[in-house]
Formats: sequence, C-alpha cells, structure tokens
Amino acid sequence: MIKKAADKNNKVKVTFTLPYVEGQSPISVVGDFNEWQPGVTKMVKRNNGTCSVSVVVDPDQRYRFRYFAEDGAWINDEAADAYEGSEHGSENCILLT
Repeated sequence: MIKKAADKNNKVKVTFTLPYVEGQSPISVVGDFNEWQPGVTKMVKRNNGTCSVSVVVDPDQRYRFRYFAEDGAWINDEAADAYEGSEHGSENCILLT
C-alpha cells in the first residue's frame, strides 16, 4: 500500500507499507528519491502486522522505486501508479506525486 499526503512545506509525504512476515529479511525502499541505496530507507515492523517507512518528496514528480530485501530479493508494489521496464531487464514501480 502507498499513502500520499501533502505536508505544510509544499512537499509530499509518501508512506510505503507491506505485510510483515515473521523471519523475513529486512526490507528497504530504494528509488530515485534515495539514489537506489539499500539500507537508507529501511522499513520498520509495526504492531498491526505490517512494516512501513515514509519519505518526503517533491510534488508533481515521477519517481522510480522498488523494495529490496537484504537477502537479495527485489519486490514490486502492486499499488504503484505505473510500471516500466528497467535497464536490468526487470520492472520498476512508478510513483507519481
């Protein structure tokens, strides 16, 4: 799930949420907004059975992103605004703000 909300500084707060699976490898959101660096935007386990993290980005932009598990797995979000092929032969999620 992806939730977007305008903030008071003319930015957009985006919250990424996935179901938490016991014993899963830690997951990061990687994308254009954090230079695709794993570990920079780590998801945190919540009491409601999910894991989530928020980022603040500019409005009216298009960002590519994916989820990356520390075990090397790449995960797409079914709630992405769109998808596009990547230069690695996979598919990136698109976030429109």
